[in-house]
Amino acid sequence: MKVLVIGSGGREHALLWALKKSPILTELYVTPGCQAMKDLGTLVDINIQNSVDVTQFCKRENIELVVIGPEQPIIDGLADDLVAEGINVFAPSQATAKLEGSKSFTKGLCKRYGIPTAKYECFVDEGLAKDFVRSNKIKFPLVVKANGIAAGKGVIICHTESEAFSAIDSMLVEKKFGESGEEIIIEEFLIGEEVSFFAFVDGLKVVTLGCAKDYKRVNENNEGQNTGGMGSYSSPSIISKDMEQKIIQKIIYPTAQALVNMGTPYKGVLFAGLMICKDGPKLLEYNVRFGDPETQSILPRFDSNCDLLKLMLSVAEGKLNVKMVELNNKSTVCVVVASKGYPGDYQKGEVIKGLDKIENIPGILVFHAGTKLDESGNLVSDGGRVLNIVAEGSTIEEAKSKVYSALNFLEWPGGFFRYDIGS
Repeated sequence: MKVLVIGSGGREHALLWALKKSPILTELYVTPGCQAMKDLGTLVDINIQNSVDVTQFCKRENIELVVIGPEQPIIDGLADDLVAEGINVFAPSQATAKLEGSKSFTKGLCKRYGIPTAKYECFVDEGLAKDFVRSNKIKFPLVVKANGIAAGKGVIICHTESEAFSAIDSMLVEKKFGESGEEIIIEEFLIGEEVSFFAFVDGLKVVTLGCAKDYKRVNENNEGQNTGGMGSYSSPSIISKDMEQKIIQKIIYPTAQALVNMGTPYKGVLFAGLMICKDGPKLLEYNVRFGDPETQSILPRFDSNCDLLKLMLSVAEGKLNVKMVELNNKSTVCVVVASKGYPGDYQKGEVIKGLDKIENIPGILVFHAGTKLDESGNLVSDGGRVLNIVAEGSTIEEAKSKVYSALNFLEWPGGFFRYDIGS
């Protein structure tokens, strides 16, 4: 089977690594990819913003499945255009991608179908938003969110009125997030344990893919600015089987049912950001694609008999089987190595050494999120989040110890990482 993966980050590198194991795979392509991925698949240059270009490539090369990694092409409707041309796609439709593309849409769906979430109000007017904050209907701390996608940085936790007003102004007045911030959500701050929960959804068929915990803040102890994610871990001990069933019954399945009722059944991976509160799980937000860096923690836990390609194809063809996903009992820890200055300004083109030593350590995986080769053939940094180092262990503590031991071999003065991933 010929497969095309769309994307270029650590998530897509991990997807390529997992897809490559499938016995039914014959050829694997990736666009735009990066040079570190060329051992897993053929790099091809396609304008993914032009669905005609993608379609023409797929037809010319007889691509039998397209896997879309990042959220933007999904929200832009690339999956719809490919499906209309008879091409199998593992990604949801543009209509259902509103679950991620519009938080107000998701909040409205939760209200209509009784899906537990934080109390909230939506605003497009800065004055009305500030009046609502003054009304004290939602106590501090409260959360101000951009309605659209903002690379994981459109969520601001506010402890005072001045902080809330500043967040409102940054989105509605200063247009910090452009169109994504033209509408905002003000919601209550939930207290509990935050979990990233993944499921394959094919209409009304739901199969749990596992869960992970990620670290959004740039500094240790969850301090500093929000990022796309500085690390993650996955383990069977994160939630109980009972809690897993509550999440499916109270959140995932009602969402799937709602979309079927609307005439737009969901087909793809559904990533629920959840807060496990004292009174049960509550939805923070939905994403309509694999998480980054959570995917890098979850995929290495797939049982050797679990074929990711067969799973994805079954969803695309509407044939998902509940028994197709099996995870092992191991724990994994993924540490993101980023360029100093991230999530603000940072340098590119800095030479990175030591990865050959890290890659030779048993139980260690390296996924590239932002690297390239310079004119001299040196591996250099080419982004904010640059590397993902993943370790497997029988416990979270063992995996954490292994990953940080491996990072001792990394030679890159311009890089940094958090030391508390897995804690």
